[in-house]
Amino acid sequence: MNSPKPGSFKLALAQMQVSGGALEGNLQRAVQMIATAAEGAAQVVLLPEALDLGWTSPSGRKLAEPIPEGRVCRTLRDAARRHGVYVCSGLTERAGEFVFNAAVLISPTGEVLLHHRKLNELEIGHDVYDQGDRLAVAHTPLATFGLMICADGYVRGQFVTRALGLMGADVILSPSAWAVKPGHDNAKEPYGAAWRENYGVVARDFRLWIAGCSNVGRIKGGPWDGHSCIGCSLVVNPQGLPALMGPYGEQAEKLLMIDVKPEPRPTRGTGWGDFWKKQSEAAGEPTGTGSREAPSLAKSHPVSSGRKT
Repeated sequence: MNSPKPGSFKLALAQMQVSGGALEGNLQRAVQMIATAAEGAAQVVLLPEALDLGWTSPSGRKLAEPIPEGRVCRTLRDAARRHGVYVCSGLTERAGEFVFNAAVLISPTGEVLLHHRKLNELEIGHDVYDQGDRLAVAHTPLATFGLMICADGYVRGQFVTRALGLMGADVILSPSAWAVKPGHDNAKEPYGAAWRENYGVVARDFRLWIAGCSNVGRIKGGPWDGHSCIGCSLVVNPQGLPALMGPYGEQAEKLLMIDVKPEPRPTRGTGWGDFWKKQSEAAGEPTGTGSREAPSLAKSHPVSSGRKT
């Protein structure tokens, strides 16, 4: 068991199998992953998107549960409390007549600190999930955490991620479900460049960490039936560089660990403009807003193509 370095904390990414509609099995695997991560001295455990039922599973409209008092959320809260860790997970949430692609950050005492609803849902998910409506950060002894979900991170211009940076986040957590079409050849089309680019430019601009944890497994049912979630979970550091990358494959289940050392916020508000200008001048880049933009994933891989890459 390795202790985190001074000023840092140990983050675990549970790149686990998620089976569509198989709530009990998914929840059992998540609870076991949390326990294993805690045994390895993790202080924060990041789980995938729609951990309970799987992303775009048709079962979502029927089996979604409330947050924070639904059974699935209560089970994760109990696990966080039992092991004394922060738990971040994607969940399928029912709120009255609405169903949301949601995520929570739970404290080591079992309190829900953040409750996010996905803003940038792919069009093929619109029949399952309603429009998300919130964005927030939580101040904790470890870091100021921001919370988003998967495609929130590749809005053109990365404005969701950047908004979290402006709100003071020094670590952004993103439950994800990264998938490829049947027959994808990773040797010919290596997965993940668009995520590295879209995470990296914001991490560098705001001097923050971004962690995305994807599930693995074949998607069954719904608009992407037969596609595969392939892991490739990713952590990008404040220099905008990959600090950790998970393995690729629909069977590449793995518990990943990394020490995260948040950097003090260098500025806030309108001070970011001057900060970016100085960074650009130091790098010999043309000055403008100072903000650098990665290629939009939506431009590289149109949503209409049905690819979440």
